[in-house]
Amino acid sequence: MNASTPAKSDTSYAFTVTQLCREFDVTPRALRFYESKGLLHPAREGMRRRFGQRDRARLSLILRGKRFGFSLAEIGELLDLYDADATQVSQLTRTMEVAGRRLETMRQQRDELTVAIADLEKQIKFVGTMLTEKKPG
Repeated sequence: MNASTPAKSDTSYAFTVTQLCREFDVTPRALRFYESKGLLHPAREGMRRRFGQRDRARLSLILRGKRFGFSLAEIGELLDLYDADATQVSQLTRTMEVAGRRLETMRQQRDELTVAIADLEKQIKFVGTMLTEKKPG
């Protein structure tokens, strides 16, 4: 069985910490952190944690939200809305609001970076010219 293949346990699939860590390139510490924040809810088998298909899907969404710059509170809210509304209308509506705000922030950051990069390029060129003029010969 490879890291992304679930182990069958009764009628549900379960993933070990190692399997999820390999599949999603996260550390066990990250999984414990998300669990402590209430974002993941693994079953316990003695000292072992077993993550179900639902946790695997939630982890995928958590990591996507982080990549987009959502806060853990926002991610948690969106995940909780999935459970609260079977139609997912509330979750999808809120996702659009949060994502729209984040996209606008990212665009502003991009614009600021574009200006900063252009300024730095000018400064490097200026310093390079000064250095060339001051070198003997």
